[in-house]
Amino acid sequence: MPYNAELAEIALTIARRAAELAWQRRAEGVEVAASKSSLSDIVTRADQEAEKLIRDALAAARPADGFLGEESGGGSGSSGLTWVVDPIDGTVNYFYGIPAYAVSIAVVEGEPDPRTWRTLAAAVVNPAAGEAFTAFEGGGAKLNGRPLHVKSDTDLALALVGTGFGYDSEKRVRQAKIVTELIGRVRDVRRIGAASLDLCGVAAGRLDAYFERGLNPWDHAAGALIAREAGATVGGLGDAPATSDLIVAAEPGLYAQLNPLLQELYADWR
Repeated sequence: MPYNAELAEIALTIARRAAELAWQRRAEGVEVAASKSSLSDIVTRADQEAEKLIRDALAAARPADGFLGEESGGGSGSSGLTWVVDPIDGTVNYFYGIPAYAVSIAVVEGEPDPRTWRTLAAAVVNPAAGEAFTAFEGGGAKLNGRPLHVKSDTDLALALVGTGFGYDSEKRVRQAKIVTELIGRVRDVRRIGAASLDLCGVAAGRLDAYFERGLNPWDHAAGALIAREAGATVGGLGDAPATSDLIVAAEPGLYAQLNPLLQELYADWR
């Protein structure tokens, strides 16, 4: 098995285990452990348990690799690879019982910085939907083993576009103004509440495009590779890579229409 495919298999196996744990804890009743940046930015006990499971499993399978997780932070390794993990992406959905949350695991080469890293393999597992998205560099993207391809030849005016909002109330108001400017120029806008699933939605043709500002590395590391391997262009403002400043994902023709418009809409953002 090629090296990147082996990494993808490790990511999928561990993501499935963590997703099963999250699913069980959801059935038992969600316990909020803490809040982070705001009262709406919650951490559940299941987030913490799932990340520990993932971190321990990766340490056993790949002891020389580094780790960067949403809940427990980072740890350097000696291999040059780092696993970038969101144990439950879409925690608010999870808390409310909305079936749009996922375990997101990616492995990157280089520093764990979206501006410079090279993503080798990824898995995003949504236990509520029974869906497992996977990809490895050069190997394409799959949903439950079925190859994925982005929709093609979509005009901006007919595009279904996904986005998301931050936890800070003032930033959400500003993000809503961007959507207000955009919504009359596209088919419609969706806000699903889990960046990894938005990006996988582009890969699966459920969304024509996706953009969001303010994401952390673990929010998009896995989903971005899955979208890219399904044929999407993934980047940031202009020619910049996808970072917390902005991530945009769409099939190449639509991306060429949407990205300049977003540059215009975000021109006054500070």
